[in-house]
Formats: sequence, C-alpha cells, structure tokens
Amino acid sequence: MLRGMATSTFYADDLEAAKDWYTEFLGQEPYFHVPGGYYEFRIGDYLHEFGIINRAFAPARATKGPGGAIVNWHVDDLQATFDRLLALGATEYDPITPHSEGFVTASVVDPFGNVLGLMTNPHYLEVLAKTGPA
Repeated sequence: MLRGMATSTFYADDLEAAKDWYTEFLGQEPYFHVPGGYYEFRIGDYLHEFGIINRAFAPARATKGPGGAIVNWHVDDLQATFDRLLALGATEYDPITPHSEGFVTASVVDPFGNVLGLMTNPHYLEVLAKTGPA
C-alpha cells in the first residue's frame, strides 16, 4: 500500500516569489525546475521531494485558501522553526500544541495560502536511528 511520501506539493499564484521564499526558508535552491510551472526541492533526512506548482495548473476543485490534509514535517526545534516561519511572513494556522509522549505539532500558512505542518515526532527519530538518513 503506502510506501512513503513521494512528493508534497504546494500551489502559488506567484511561482517565482514562492520559490524565493522557500529557498530562503530551506536554505537551498530547488534542484529541479519546469519553466513557468514547477520548482522542486529535496529536503530532510530522506531527501523528500517538496514541489511548488504554478496555481494555473492546480486541479479544478483546488481551493485558494488553507484546507484539507496537513503534512507535518519533523523538526528538531519546533519553537525556533515556527518563529522563523512567522518572521518570514507566514501566519499561525495552529499554535504549538503538545500531545502525548513527546509529540508536539504546529502549523502555519505560507504567504501563498498553503498550510505547512511542523512536528516534533519521537517515532520519526526512532526510525531515523534504525535506518539512518539518505
């Protein structure tokens, strides 16, 4: 069935501005580009694909506002990451919220209307310790 996240994609009306914003946040340039339509980054321990698509290519039923599923990206320092995103112009969607046994979540809306989830996740760290990063 589901074997792993292949690509997480966000939509943006201003593709170049979104590319620049995520380049600043991630501290790296995209590795792949389709002129006028798409930028893709490889990020994290397993080099997951994170794409930004020109909203002109969004499915007909896609909405412009935040909604739907939230992909939570594991971060080591949730407060620092959350604060940095807010400083870069994101807005709080869900505040930092502790859950059970070391699980903590938060999310922001990027300047392009996408929800970016953050999480401190002990299970992620357990898997990483067993398998190692890419």
